Amino acid sequence: MKRQTTLSSVLIITTILLTVIGIVMVFSASYIWANFKYDNPYHYFFRQLIFGSIGIIGMFVTSKFPYQLYKQHATKIFFFVLGLLIIVLIPGIGIVRGGARSWIGIGSFSIQPSEFMKIACIILLSKYLSDNYVDMEKPLYILLLLGVVIVVFGLIMLQPDFGTGMIIVATTVVMLFVAGVNLTYFIYLLIAGGAGITVLIISAPYRLRRIFAYLDPWSDPLGAGFQIIQSLYAISPGGLFGVGLGNSIQKHFYLPEPQTDFIFAILVEELGFIGGAFVLFLYTIFFLSSLKISLKAKDNFGRFLALGITISIFLQFFINIGVVIGLLPVTGVTLPFLSYGGSSLTVTLVGVGIILNISKHQKPY
Repeated sequence: MKRQTTLSSVLIITTILLTVIGIVMVFSASYIWANFKYDNPYHYFFRQLIFGSIGIIGMFVTSKFPYQLYKQHATKIFFFVLGLLIIVLIPGIGIVRGGARSWIGIGSFSIQPSEFMKIACIILLSKYLSDNYVDMEKPLYILLLLGVVIVVFGLIMLQPDFGTGMIIVATTVVMLFVAGVNLTYFIYLLIAGGAGITVLIISAPYRLRRIFAYLDPWSDPLGAGFQIIQSLYAISPGGLFGVGLGNSIQKHFYLPEPQTDFIFAILVEELGFIGGAFVLFLYTIFFLSSLKISLKAKDNFGRFLALGITISIFLQFFINIGVVIGLLPVTGVTLPFLSYGGSSLTVTLVGVGIILNISKHQKPY
């Protein structure tokens, strides 16, 4: 029991620390742009503070809900969020930002259904895998799961939101692998997935430009390569201790909307290698604690649920950091806990709350 409590405490502390760092960095990264766009330097800061507060409250509330309830209502949750994914595509309801129709407006705020679908898919997959654990070698069961995920991916790509869609697909693949699905199926998945991604890239010229910019950003320095070049320009002068909190140069209209996808670049520029390493250390502790809780869950549903949430957050983290430092093509994926975004932050914190509840129901040591 003491070890379980320790894991929960570590998870709570690292989550709150990352969220607080995120709120501070959103203000530091955004106040120039916010003042220019809204005549209010605190625009993004206040909103992130509200989202973070709601998310942390949601995390503690969710940690009190028995996680088995999600299994009982998994189908209802999934179809409700699926309905939101369909509604967001309707002109006049869905809000277009940055060329993507991904938001539904609620007053002065908006929600992003694809973020909620991450959790909904994980809950449904966890229920399905735990109920059919012994039958997962049968092709029919795998095809049913993949069919559901393909429908979700297709709806998200209609927005389009390639990054979120890929995270849902990759999370599904990892969960299937952990469930013990035959490796032969993964070869088929790899071939089909590779062909599908190739078609998606070729069919959208901007994605093809991003691939070329990834291979050589300086081939199009004012176009597709602009963001990654400016990101590297932000990281380079950071040195060991950075230029100081609030003193970033790149946030002065060089790096577009630095409070979102490229907030880690601003963090390293201002806080240096030490600051960046500390944040990466917090993420490492967070993921290790979450994985340990998953491994010790008392039933398969809890194990898959905690694992799915952890893997989803990890993939989002991995892709974002990879993009910021130039290891991956630009995909538009935010950094969990740190990047500006109400739906992303709230859903992530609620997901942590679910893991915390699972930690209360562990197998005896």
